[in-house]
Amino acid sequence: MPELPEVEITARLTGAAVTGAIVESTLSPGINALKTYDPPLSALNGVELRGIRRRGKLFLIDAGELTLVIHLMSAGRLQLYDKRASLKDKTSRVLLRLAGDDRELRLREFGTQQRAWAKLLRTRDVDSQDTIAALGPEAWPDPPPSPQLRAALAQPRPLYALLRDQHVIAGIGRSWVDEILHEAKLSPFKRGLDLNEDEAAVLRAAIITKLGGAIDHYQQALTLPLPDKLPLPLTVHRHNGEPCPRCGTKLEAVFYEDYVMSYCPFCQTDGKVLKDRRLSRLLK
Repeated sequence: MPELPEVEITARLTGAAVTGAIVESTLSPGINALKTYDPPLSALNGVELRGIRRRGKLFLIDAGELTLVIHLMSAGRLQLYDKRASLKDKTSRVLLRLAGDDRELRLREFGTQQRAWAKLLRTRDVDSQDTIAALGPEAWPDPPPSPQLRAALAQPRPLYALLRDQHVIAGIGRSWVDEILHEAKLSPFKRGLDLNEDEAAVLRAAIITKLGGAIDHYQQALTLPLPDKLPLPLTVHRHNGEPCPRCGTKLEAVFYEDYVMSYCPFCQTDGKVLKDRRLSRLLK
């Protein structure tokens, strides 16, 4: 799933390329992806694009009095193409065709779940729209100061779940929470209620370091056109079985039905190897 660093770099690079462009026409081949009807998508026809910004994991495509909000979910991609999509392209969900050339801003989605979505809103209504109003503070570049962060995390849930909860803090998902907790030397199963002041400060610094480092990496490594899959600069997530980049201990993982959580036993869990949920089910 694209997370804050991937959405941020896509917004930066693609936004710079389309700012000032006029929308010639719009299409919504994936009719289920478009979640609004008033104003209609065609209201963007003839409108100048003023840029693309990010809120959490969402794209906000600014078009003056209108804003197109896009969520990629697990398998969506927002890409700028020099040629317009073929009608046979079954990955297309929403298309903004730009005037003056054949360029097209395209929301695509891979896989079969079809969960990516777009909403065309009046700009004045964006901040009050339910999805955006419910988001917590941004994880980057300036997450809440450590006392406020500690207060927001003071719940009986594990840090792994809390940091991925977009209502608590916006932008972090499964890939980057593994990297952040490893950087902070905190167990993914440590309860938010048990986080002390020093740990909250270390966690805040880790959030800034890992997310900011990823964005800096992308800024150096990527140019348009963006690939379908960005090369994630991860050192812990899905690297179980490899040596920890800090201490050399073998990285371990807890496997769930549709995702994996990776960690270092020495750095994060006092040497304890956490239970593998796959084996637990088999042993019942």
